[in-house]
Amino acid sequence: MSTASAKHGSNAATGPATTSSAAVPGGPSGESAGPVIHDHGSVLGTLGLFTVLLGAALPLIDFFIVNVALPTIDHDLAAGPALLELVVAGYGLAYAVLLVLGGRLGDMFGRRRLFLAGMAAFGLTSLACGVAPDPWTLVGARVAQGAAAALMLPQVLATIHSATSGQRRAKAVSLYGATAGLAMVVGQILGGVLVAADIAGSGWRAIFLVNVPVALLGLVLAVRSVPETRSQKPAPIDVPGTVLLAAALMTLLAPLTEGRAAGWPVWTWVCLAAFPLVSYAFLRVEKQADRQGRIPLVPPSLLALVTLRRGLALLLPFSIGFGGFMFVIAIALQQGLGMGAVTAGLALAPMAVAFFAASLAGPRLVRRYGSLVVTAGAVSQLAGVALLVLTVRHDWPSVSLLDLAPGVGLAGLGQGLQLPVMIRIMLSDIPSERAGVGSGVMVTTQQSALALGVATLGSLFLSLATATGMRDALVITLLTQFGLVVLTGLLSLRLPRSIG
Repeated sequence: MSTASAKHGSNAATGPATTSSAAVPGGPSGESAGPVIHDHGSVLGTLGLFTVLLGAALPLIDFFIVNVALPTIDHDLAAGPALLELVVAGYGLAYAVLLVLGGRLGDMFGRRRLFLAGMAAFGLTSLACGVAPDPWTLVGARVAQGAAAALMLPQVLATIHSATSGQRRAKAVSLYGATAGLAMVVGQILGGVLVAADIAGSGWRAIFLVNVPVALLGLVLAVRSVPETRSQKPAPIDVPGTVLLAAALMTLLAPLTEGRAAGWPVWTWVCLAAFPLVSYAFLRVEKQADRQGRIPLVPPSLLALVTLRRGLALLLPFSIGFGGFMFVIAIALQQGLGMGAVTAGLALAPMAVAFFAASLAGPRLVRRYGSLVVTAGAVSQLAGVALLVLTVRHDWPSVSLLDLAPGVGLAGLGQGLQLPVMIRIMLSDIPSERAGVGSGVMVTTQQSALALGVATLGSLFLSLATATGMRDALVITLLTQFGLVVLTGLLSLRLPRSIG
């Protein structure tokens, strides 16, 4: 926690913060939109926290909500495997590429303003997805939806970091972690329910149209309850860094997500070969900007923070495994076991319940055991994945929801002990004036890793399913995830024991 924030810890729950008297431009007719909070004090109330957490949940729900709807989308729009992958990948790519830029824009122009703009754009692009008449229109709308999410999501953690302090901040960050994990699981469950409900004959379209009233509610609540915050020393946009980061993510994620479905054409190999070169160029440009006294998109000094650097190292394998598992389990249950969309979604209900319970217990456990909670979470997740492997091997193709419940529940318990604590650790030492950049870096890593998990574990599973059958493909994919969880557990031992 920064010194400035610590000085205001005593008024975390009730005391007003120091604010400027200037009106925030951009409201109707130029009227005041509330006080500007310059990254100190605690002004985010309960309703405001609920509102920004709603904004955090929507993008993550929509990353996963399409997984169980893909067969129905394919049937209705005759999309084909390559375009179906673009429906998932287009959103993930735009989202991941623009997240750090979204955080920087919030620091410059005000996080509340960017949150409102992102929420409005998310509602409009969700409507465009819901009424898309053909697969290419759906892909384009999904790309735009991902860009809108990238405007909105970085403002959530930055607002929490800037407008809370002390124990209130720790609680809010823990709730953010719980929301993020639950959103990913609930998205898949909600997708199955909405597709099966076929509201007014909408079928799969309901998974997008449901966002419209939620976004309207979010806008109304944000205007009333979310304070405006911005950095006291906002940095200008780092154009070369932004372009190179976007190129690096594109050259990695685009070929990995589209390569298998497209038959691995030449462009995929060219992109993969270019990835290390573009990444190296990005690092050189950022270091040079730092040496010249400019503020790069991803300041190397920020990555010098031990808590952030080691936390990101954990977040990468954790999110690759999480994203891959959610994608693969949706396909295996529907195409391998013949489950309907609702049943496939409900198979993850024990994971959601266990994740939520672990998230609630996490803050108390952290106060007593520190970062060992993350290690214990990895052990629990390992037990869950191992149980799933044994269940699939012995009971296939007669695996029922009851058979899956113990393994899925244990995995969810472990994930709930890990993710919220990891997020709290990563944010603990970031100065308030860099809250937008720091949260953007963290969420970009998470989102890129989720997309990478879908691309790598998803491609592995689908390739093996053709060659060896669905059961063996699922077992091998789960064992791969097992290895990633082992890595997460080992890396967790390098975290600082105490957490601020």
